[in-house]
Amino acid sequence: MTELLVRADAGGFSAAAPEIDPEIDEELVCRRVVPVTHDVASFVLESPRGRHFAFRAGQYVTLAATVDGQWLERCYTISSSSTRTDLLTITVKRVAGGPMSNWLHDQLAPGDRVRVTGPLGRFSFCEHPARKYLFLSAGSGITPLMSMTRTLHERVDTTLDVVFVHSARSPRDIIFRTELEHMAAGRTGIRVAAICETDSPEERWAGPRGRLSLEMLREIAPDLHDREAFTCGPPQYMDAVRDLLGQAEVDPARCHEESFLLGRTADTEPAPTTGAASASTTPAFTVEFRSSGRVVECDPGTSILQAGLRAGVTLPSACGQGVCGTCKNTLLSGQVDMQHAGGIRPREIAQDKILLCCSKPLENLVIDA
Repeated sequence: MTELLVRADAGGFSAAAPEIDPEIDEELVCRRVVPVTHDVASFVLESPRGRHFAFRAGQYVTLAATVDGQWLERCYTISSSSTRTDLLTITVKRVAGGPMSNWLHDQLAPGDRVRVTGPLGRFSFCEHPARKYLFLSAGSGITPLMSMTRTLHERVDTTLDVVFVHSARSPRDIIFRTELEHMAAGRTGIRVAAICETDSPEERWAGPRGRLSLEMLREIAPDLHDREAFTCGPPQYMDAVRDLLGQAEVDPARCHEESFLLGRTADTEPAPTTGAASASTTPAFTVEFRSSGRVVECDPGTSILQAGLRAGVTLPSACGQGVCGTCKNTLLSGQVDMQHAGGIRPREIAQDKILLCCSKPLENLVIDA
């Protein structure tokens, strides 16, 4: 039996079993910052209380910090293996104008602390066990698939069969390149194919060029119909892959996508139609945002978040799809229809928490926001 060792207060080690934390909601300490590419870094986090973490490979956590005087919350996928429970690693790409990603790259250093909640999400092979997998990613969408690949690799399963296809701008932008090549070279049942759109200044790309096509996909994974497919990347990439898998007539039930899209917010949803076509015989309900003192109208077909933003109420949000949990608030009175996608836990629902982005009023409401 493997014995888990945890740090003792005196700086040595203890064989006592650490506490497993299935629901993280605390400040974690940054232990290491590891450069991955020219604009991507991994941040290794640890519980100061010596807790070990329980999560499914592919899940994400929400990080919160005060950046330039503003409290920000952003979701980042766990990139480490779910078998490594003593540390939690997120891998972040620096985004131009992105306040949180730039703060992480420029400010978060070993010894610093950051608020973390989670894990959340259902994008995991644990939800869809299979004998063969096809992982398709682009850009920083590689992180949940890397967590899954690391987890599968560490299981030392002789039947492991993973085809990992990653698209990048250039060779210098291939995230986890060396590690993936090492896994593939080890004859572990993992095959890796990278596709680059162009060369980098220091390297002429000798592999497949351009964007992923059906011809490329069939050449890399001729048995793709037999594989459970997982896709994560920018919206345009995911749309393209969805179309390719459809053309290949892959069973939709075997195609899984990461539904949380970074950068999408509820205020980018289509505006309501105007004119007579938008008239409704259903009366609107009132939503009182107790902390801000604002009262707005919200019809039964509109989310609370959307109604609030349209009325100019400042509300934190990120995914707009009931996934990330950023817009979580307490329902003080009233009832809602909440159709979430994993961004809230059962115990939080029992405590009258709701996600504003996917909750619609069933009567007049009072929200602690």
